[in-house]
Amino acid sequence: MKRLNQRGLSLVEMIVAVTILAVLSMLALPLASLKIRTERQRDLRYALTTMRTAIDKYKDICDLGSFGPSKIGSYCYPESLEILVEGKVLAQDPNGTKLKFLRRIPRDPFTNKFEWGMRSTQDDPKSKSWGGQSVFEVFTKSEEKAPDGTPYSEW
Repeated sequence: MKRLNQRGLSLVEMIVAVTILAVLSMLALPLASLKIRTERQRDLRYALTTMRTAIDKYKDICDLGSFGPSKIGSYCYPESLEILVEGKVLAQDPNGTKLKFLRRIPRDPFTNKFEWGMRSTQDDPKSKSWGGQSVFEVFTKSEEKAPDGTPYSEW
């Protein structure tokens, strides 16, 4: 028998409420992990596009001879990603002006490191190691695969 001034939930009501919350949270977990993966993929695409654009701009300016003679075997590509951040001095500028192509090297969203895989023009297109001559291509060092089965390192 219920008292008039008694408040609270019965044990059955508590079990039902906890069960409903558990089911709802189990439904939300796959959606949350999908959202995280989608954000990482978007960040990876952005980072790769940013670095590849910087590499291409460096090459275009180097091809014009603005940096002076290029290193043999580099084909006017940067020698490292750090050069894109530090900048390169223009050959004909008496003030020693440096052209910078990146503010910083982006973080790889899958490895959470600032290290990227690189290839030079002399390297095999599928190679995971860098020959060291120049930076022609960048890729993630992650071994994970996209939902369509392609490795992120091939993006």
